[in-house]
Amino acid sequence: MASSADPKFEGVVHFVDEAREYGQRGFRKRMVVLEDGSGRFPNYIPFELIQDNCELADDLQVGDQVEITYRLGGRKWQRDEKSEVKFFLSAEAIGLEVLSKKADEADDGPPPVDVDDSVPF
Repeated sequence: MASSADPKFEGVVHFVDEAREYGQRGFRKRMVVLEDGSGRFPNYIPFELIQDNCELADDLQVGDQVEITYRLGGRKWQRDEKSEVKFFLSAEAIGLEVLSKKADEADDGPPPVDVDDSVPF
């Protein structure tokens, strides 16, 4: 559960993956990528939603402005004692708030035209 002390990241939804199930025990994971355009170049940050938190992204659309509360995790991996050691970093989303929804494309089109019923076709 997210607390006020947990770090937060605000950005625009760039990608929302489907929930995927792994292993015999049904471990579920889903990825959401946020775009941060505040720098010189866009920065794409992937967040993982785990187990029941996968549903947090059900109503997200590309273009939505969101704030994700997250915690960092890391792990060490080595195939055997003689192989190279690798380290992995993950950002697990533990809370998600939609700040604004993507604007409808219909709002960008021309205004509707009134049809005068008195004009014959």
